[in-house]
Amino acid sequence: MAATLVWFRRDLRLSDHAALTDACKGGGPVIPVFIHDETIGNMGAAPKFRLGYAIEALAKDLEAKGSRLILRRGKALEVLRDLVKETGAKAVCWTRLYDPEAIARDKSVKAGLKEDGIEAQSFPGHVLFEPWTVETGQGGFYKVYSPFWKNVKSRDVAELLAPPTPGAPEDWPASDDLEDWALGAAMRRGAAVVAPHVTAGEHAAQNRLDEFIEEKLPDYAKCRDIPSSDRCSHLSENLTWGEISPARLWHAGMRARQEGESAAEKFVKEVVWRDFAYHLVYHTPRITSGNWREEWDAFPWKTDERLSEVLAWKKGRTGIPFVDAAMREMYVTGHMHNRARMIVASYLTKHLMVHWKVGMDWFADCLIDWDPASNAMGWQWTAGCGPDAAPYFRVFNPVTQREKFDPNRAYLDAWIAEGRKHPSDTALSYFEAVPEHWRMSPDGPYPDPVVTADEGRKAALEAYEGRSF
Repeated sequence: MAATLVWFRRDLRLSDHAALTDACKGGGPVIPVFIHDETIGNMGAAPKFRLGYAIEALAKDLEAKGSRLILRRGKALEVLRDLVKETGAKAVCWTRLYDPEAIARDKSVKAGLKEDGIEAQSFPGHVLFEPWTVETGQGGFYKVYSPFWKNVKSRDVAELLAPPTPGAPEDWPASDDLEDWALGAAMRRGAAVVAPHVTAGEHAAQNRLDEFIEEKLPDYAKCRDIPSSDRCSHLSENLTWGEISPARLWHAGMRARQEGESAAEKFVKEVVWRDFAYHLVYHTPRITSGNWREEWDAFPWKTDERLSEVLAWKKGRTGIPFVDAAMREMYVTGHMHNRARMIVASYLTKHLMVHWKVGMDWFADCLIDWDPASNAMGWQWTAGCGPDAAPYFRVFNPVTQREKFDPNRAYLDAWIAEGRKHPSDTALSYFEAVPEHWRMSPDGPYPDPVVTADEGRKAALEAYEGRSF
């Protein structure tokens, strides 16, 4: 029987994988493939570094099934055509993606393969609900989250698929060596600092979900905004690489809700918030590159990344402890607490009046859980120029936010070393992770604010005054 190529992308798991399951149904050889194409080359340092762990874990899981993951580098269509010739494959399948870059690539691949007489089929699995299946009463797409949630909250989500056993070909095609790709090279010395904070692979992701449901979910609703509480699921890094499916999170949350756990719905709503981001990216792809609300195009954002205030923000040296603690958490762990993300984004876009794209691009370089849809929507939501956005005149006060969500300074103490007699290990790790040319030391003085909370709010409101948003 002819072989089928399964092209893995952001679906690096074996269970609940519709494309892989369908490929295995016929009983013929199945050849799993990962391609280091132009979309991988465009990734930032931290996402690319984290991707290496995901690929390694998937390769081991496939080996345990008697299969292999074939690694190739090049343009996706060219690589797939080469593999078709080498293996005699008659079909290629993959899990759909929805960001503009992926859609453009996949359309080209599907058209090219069909021209060659090769069956090319895409499958769902990256989101809960295909973006074109969720419509308003008037037939359009949703621009506000609350009615989106009301539309989907009672829908059925397909049951999870068991991991299949792919049939092996008589001869495997050649594969690149993952180490030769050097996916972590751009991290430089930061790789060794971030690595202990990585939890990679399908089995680790499922264990993380089980632990969250059993131990953390009861406190989730009341503690999820407290950055030092460790009551979040931390599944974002696993979701973004598809080491776990959103459907598995949905079913776990809904099952907990049926069993009487009141916080479960809040958790499921956060999973659906991710779906909403992809819903918007699919219907309005401009959200990833420009103001979603086009009336913001004339707003006088600062865009020069060489400005001293931008560099201070990137270095976690703004003099605003909550902002700096969050940025340092990101450099050490590759993560940032969700409440903290809103604070640092608000400070950059409103107190410093810097374009949200500067922050979005920096996050895309520094986060191991970087997600093109969630990152774009999150930044535009906070800046005020996106769909379902925080009102433009809402300026988060980073001082009062710290007092409310970190009253005992546990989060600050975990990440800021300057001025402390005995800094925490995590705070000191920051100085090991950042570039050496920043010339930073925990023994130096903590900086004065670049812009104080009150000054920044006043300047932002003055800039907004008289504008029609």
